[in-house]
Amino acid sequence: MRRLRAEYPDAKCSLTFRTPWELLVATILSAQCTDDRVNLVTPPLFERFPTPETFAGADQSDVEDAIHSTGFFRNKAKSLIGAARCILHEHGGEVPRTMRELKAVPGAGRKTANVVLGNAYGLAEGIAVDTHASRLSLRLGLTDTVEPVKAERELMQIVPRKEWTDWTHLLIAHGRAVCTSRKAYCDRCVLFDLCPTGMQELRQTARPSRARVG
Repeated sequence: MRRLRAEYPDAKCSLTFRTPWELLVATILSAQCTDDRVNLVTPPLFERFPTPETFAGADQSDVEDAIHSTGFFRNKAKSLIGAARCILHEHGGEVPRTMRELKAVPGAGRKTANVVLGNAYGLAEGIAVDTHASRLSLRLGLTDTVEPVKAERELMQIVPRKEWTDWTHLLIAHGRAVCTSRKAYCDRCVLFDLCPTGMQELRQTARPSRARVG
């Protein structure tokens, strides 16, 4: 954590939002989509549908048109409208502050709930395990699975609770800059000497090949 904080002092949630509702919407849209793309879509989306009330009363086709470029737009539009109606009818128009209630909102699974609770409310109820956090935690030997819920349970045992939200931000920053899905740039990794995967790959690369006899 100390090394990653020094390397990425400005690491934070990369989704743009002003309210818990906007973060919930943005996180639902981010499934199978880049945060940069979501950040392009949400400003005009929130101008057209600024509140849960406007989403709840919207035609699904209109929402689909507004979020089309994020992919899986039909399912996402259905989830956004369902989430808005759930929050209006069951939570008085306010995005809930508990894991149990948030997970029951259409389109909001455990990862989405962790993102909203940690970044909108400052509540550390778990660790949001996205593709970067999953990949890097596995390479660092901190988890032994890519299954998000199991990986989260393992990480919660070793990452201090006060760091749960920032842990995801730092791994995302490192996963984008250095330990990418295509290639791990171990020569400029501040965690290299702590990384069993990187050290193993170095040993394999440095191992001299045996000359064939005969």
